[in-house]
Amino acid sequence: MTRVKRGCVARKRRKNILTLTSGSRGTHSKLFRTANQQRMRALASSHRDRGERKRNFRRLWIIRLNAAARDNGISYNKLIQYLYQNKIILNRKILAQIAILDKFSLSVIVKDIGKK
Repeated sequence: MTRVKRGCVARKRRKNILTLTSGSRGTHSKLFRTANQQRMRALASSHRDRGERKRNFRRLWIIRLNAAARDNGISYNKLIQYLYQNKIILNRKILAQIAILDKFSLSVIVKDIGKK
């Protein structure tokens, strides 16, 4: 069998992984095996936390909307129900931004949907 020399390819691969983990502390950025394990763990964590970030933001928007709706004398549950009934298509993110930046507009929306 012929001899396969992988020096350049293997070094390039290891160097790439060590570059990716350069921000880690101690041997997690110096030794290849621990750096590789750290990289795999970091990628798994980032994949998991991308979904978690979406959940956390939605929870934050709902909390903000609930507080703003209660200032206008209505609960969050009723606010969302009235929005669906009146076919007002505003998602929770936009409603939360309106609640923070322009309280008067949200109060107008709440009064308008409450009348119908």
